Amino acid sequence: METVEDVTRMRLVGGNLALDFVNTRSGPPDGTPDDDVLTGYPELIAWGVYAGALTEAEATALRRLSRDDPGGARHALRRSLRTRDDLDDVFRALATGGSPGTSALARLRDDEADALGHAQLDRADTFVWTWRDDHTLARPLRPVVHAAVQLLTTGALDRIKGCGGCRFLFNDESKNRSRRWCSMDDCGTTEKIRRYVAARRTRATR
Repeated sequence: METVEDVTRMRLVGGNLALDFVNTRSGPPDGTPDDDVLTGYPELIAWGVYAGALTEAEATALRRLSRDDPGGARHALRRSLRTRDDLDDVFRALATGGSPGTSALARLRDDEADALGHAQLDRADTFVWTWRDDHTLARPLRPVVHAAVQLLTTGALDRIKGCGGCRFLFNDESKNRSRRWCSMDDCGTTEKIRRYVAARRTRATR
C-alpha cells in the first residue's frame, strides 16, 4: 500500500497541475494502471502540498477536518478519483489525436462551476482565482479542475502527449515539440539503455 512518503517521491513531469494529477497513477503506456499513490485522503492532501495546490496551513486544517468528518473525507476522495478518471479520458484522447467523450467534458464543466463557486478573485500581477477561503474537504480538487479547464481552453492541445515508456501525460513545451518521454532521467534513460544493448547484440552477431 502506498504511503504519504510515496506521494512525495513521484516526479511532477506533466507541466500542468491537472496532468500531474492524472499521473498519480502509473503503469505501461498501454493498458490499465498498475500503481496508484492516492490510496486515501491523507495521500490526497500530501499530493496537494507536494504539487503546490495546497499550503501547509491548508493541509493542516484539512487533516483536522477529515478526522472530524471521516465520511466526508471518503466522499471527497471518491469524487477526486472520479474526476481523475474524467481527466484521464479527456487528455489521453487528445494525446492520441482523438476527441474527448462528451460525458467526461460535461462532468468537468460541472466540476469547474463548483470550483469557481468556492473561489474568489485575488489580485497578483493580474487577477487570479484562489481558494484560500475554501474550507471544504473538496479543496484539494478545486485548482486541479481549474487547471484542466484552462489547459483545454487556452493551451495548445497538440502539445499534450503521452510518454513513450509509461502512461504519464505531459504538456510538451519544447521549442520543436519533439519531447517523447515524461523524463529523460526515467523513461528516456531506459530507452537509451535498451537501444544501446540492442545495438551491441546486433554488432556481436555480425
